[in-house]
Amino acid sequence: MTVSWLDEFAPRIAALEAQTLLRRRRVVTPLDGARLLVDGEALLSFCSNDYLGLAQDPLLRTAVHAAVDAYGVGAGASPMVSGYSAANAALEDELAQAVGLPRALYFYAGYSTNASVLPALVGPGDALFSDRLNHACLIDGARLSKAKIHRYAHADLAALGRLLAESPACKKLVVSDAVFSMDGDVADIPALLALCEQHDALLMLDDAHGLGVLGPQGRGALAAAGLTGTQASRRVLYMATLGKALGVAGAFVAGDATLIEWLLQTTRSYTYATAAPALLAEAVRAGLRCVLGEDGDHRRTHLRGLIAQLRAGLAPGAHPAIDARGWTLMPSSTPIQPLIIGSNADAMALTQQLRAQGFWVPAIRPPTVPVGTARLRIALSAAHTQDDVRHLLSALYALAQASASAAL
Repeated sequence: MTVSWLDEFAPRIAALEAQTLLRRRRVVTPLDGARLLVDGEALLSFCSNDYLGLAQDPLLRTAVHAAVDAYGVGAGASPMVSGYSAANAALEDELAQAVGLPRALYFYAGYSTNASVLPALVGPGDALFSDRLNHACLIDGARLSKAKIHRYAHADLAALGRLLAESPACKKLVVSDAVFSMDGDVADIPALLALCEQHDALLMLDDAHGLGVLGPQGRGALAAAGLTGTQASRRVLYMATLGKALGVAGAFVAGDATLIEWLLQTTRSYTYATAAPALLAEAVRAGLRCVLGEDGDHRRTHLRGLIAQLRAGLAPGAHPAIDARGWTLMPSSTPIQPLIIGSNADAMALTQQLRAQGFWVPAIRPPTVPVGTARLRIALSAAHTQDDVRHLLSALYALAQASASAAL
């Protein structure tokens, strides 16, 4: 029998399973608060990026129902053809105002935004500088741009400065997550911007995990750094997604009006993709009003309390069994709280043990994170209660104690 390259997929899948790297999708249905029905089993979820608990909020549901009556369901075409609704136009104005930049452009999905905006900014002969822990969509966008890619060690601004100084390229683009999605730390945005000013570079920030959570009224990491308005508009291209703290879907970029016009004209995923339906735009508008209002402040205050509670419960010395197992909570002031377990097998086993006790905290493994740093990415939400966090801590203590005892 002739051997075909198509026969390689089955053994490759088997190899992934042998390395505890095979991923399986789960069918989930929202219940109440932070609870989900996962493959038919009711679990308390600590894995959602719905940081403010808006995804199931009645305000957003009401906005969607009204939008369906007004606009129907589908957008019908690209925004450049017939898919640019009044709702989409209003949302762009409101997003720009929310993040303190002159103009915004609304995209149907976050991943495609980054993957297509970067090639619209730089190309062959240009230079792109990327933090090594940037999200996969930024990595893919960098590759698609065909610019010369310089990757610097995570948050190593001295290394970035040297690379910028050594580059002979006329066009330089620095790309960084604002909040790093697997570690939960926040980029030093003022220092990044200062380097870009010094070397005539454009700074693109991906604030997918900061908008709604960080800064005054949840206006994002750029606002938290005090860098909105004219000070940042010329040198910064700000990107954020709308499916996390805002609870819906999509993404946008904001910045200098001329730069946004260029992206409107040249970004392929904007020109050639069907626009986001107006019902989603209206849901985002409702979510944005909540984020910027008094209710948003209450949700963020509650969320910060949960973060402090979890961090105190997993701090060194808080429980001897956690210390004995060597589980380490990474430094993070955001809702992303990574608990480093180490091996893929140990992380997967802990996920299964927690599931047996009613918790849904999936393990994160390579290649998403570096080898040897498999982890539980504990994601907190304003939908959680203090009791939810207390119960998770108790479960972790008990499992760590049992594991430590079994090792004796």
